[in-house]
Amino acid sequence: MEFNPVRFVEMLPNLGYGMLGIFVVIGAIVISTYVLNAIFSRKKQ
Repeated sequence: MEFNPVRFVEMLPNLGYGMLGIFVVIGAIVISTYVLNAIFSRKKQ
């Protein structure tokens, strides 16, 4: 296995799309958790 710097630079956009996808999924999980918590939480009296 050898390191090819030109190939690494060519792959940077794909790496960026992968990272963006990870952040989108984590954001969707966080937002859905907040929404479900707001719907199903009981109000303290």
